[in-house]
Amino acid sequence: MNNTRFATALHILTLLAHKPEEWLSSDYIAGSICINPVMVRKELAVLNEAGLVISRKGKEGGSRLNRPGGEISLTDIYLAVKNSEVLGKKNRNTNPLCPVGRQINTRLDDLYTDTDRLITTYLERRTLSDFAGQFR
Repeated sequence: MNNTRFATALHILTLLAHKPEEWLSSDYIAGSICINPVMVRKELAVLNEAGLVISRKGKEGGSRLNRPGGEISLTDIYLAVKNSEVLGKKNRNTNPLCPVGRQINTRLDDLYTDTDRLITTYLERRTLSDFAGQFR
């Protein structure tokens, strides 16, 4: 996942965890991350679809956590925003006549699956509350 989606989502959720009773606006969140509020709203839509946040529109609108931070694992966040393999993309057109080219993507599939399992297992032991607690 060679992008900032996980970091952005975790930043958003950490802000929401610090003010669990408030509806935080995308402008407020964007100001903390120093990104465009449109990008925040896009990530909030993904987090909403994953059931991690709830949002409401209008003058009194904003977003907040859908459940307590102690019930949200970092794996939940990772899986919500994951859109590529951690180790990167595979070469799609390898040489089928080469002993390596013929098998490389199958072997990479195994490696990617194992790597993803290690990451999700590690992140599963940590909650949003654990992470957010570092910022008091």
